[in-house]
Amino acid sequence: MSISHTTHTLDNAELRNFYEKAGFRGRVGWGERPALLVIDMAGAWTSPEEMLGSDLSAVEDHIVELLGAARRAGLPIIFTTMAWDPSLSEIGEVIRRKTTHSVRMLHGSTNVELRPRMERRPEEPLVVKPRASAFYGTNVDGMLISAKADTVIVVGCSTSGCIRATAESAFNRGFHVIVPAEAVGDRSQTAHQGNLFDIDARYGDVEPVADVLETLRALPARADA
Repeated sequence: MSISHTTHTLDNAELRNFYEKAGFRGRVGWGERPALLVIDMAGAWTSPEEMLGSDLSAVEDHIVELLGAARRAGLPIIFTTMAWDPSLSEIGEVIRRKTTHSVRMLHGSTNVELRPRMERRPEEPLVVKPRASAFYGTNVDGMLISAKADTVIVVGCSTSGCIRATAESAFNRGFHVIVPAEAVGDRSQTAHQGNLFDIDARYGDVEPVADVLETLRALPARADA
C-alpha cells in the first residue's frame, strides 16, 4: 500500500497517520542520563561562502541555548568534526569521487574548526570522525557508555547526512534518540524536512527545542555550574 500526493514533512498529519498504521512513529521518550552530541558545527558546513556551507545561524542560536542548559546540568557533551590527512589516502577513491568536497576537509584547516560560539570546554571532547555517523570509526560509543548515558540529544548538521546517520547508529545501539527540530539544519529545506520525518518515524523522537530545553532545565544543576 502506498500514499500519493503528500508532502514528506512532520506537519503532514495524513502521512504521520499512514506511517503509524504501518507500525512506525512509536514514542521512545527520554532515558535517565542524557548526553548532547553536537555534530559538525564547523566552518565548512556553517559558512555560506564555502562549497559545502549554508546559513545555519538560527540553528546555531538554538544549539548555544541547549549547550547552556546541558552544561548547567553537568551532562556529557561531545563535539564532532570531519577531517582527513592531507595525503587523502584515508578518504578512499569512492568517497572522493562521490563527495568531491571531501578533499577540502583537511586536518588543521579552518574548514574543520568548530564555530567560536560553541565555546567548547576542556572536558568536552572533539571527535574527528571519518564518515557521516559520529559512531563510525570513533570511540563515541565507549565515551557514552563510560558516562552511563542512555539518551543522546543530536544537534548540528546536516539533517540529511550526518544527523540522520548518527541518529540511526545511536538507535541501533539501543540509545534513546532525541532530535530538537530547530537545532538541526541542512543546505536543502526539502531534504531537511523529509529526513526529520524519517528520523522521527524510524530512529528517534523529534521534539521542539522548547520542549527539550524544558526537560534539561528541570534537571538538577551541577554543584559547580
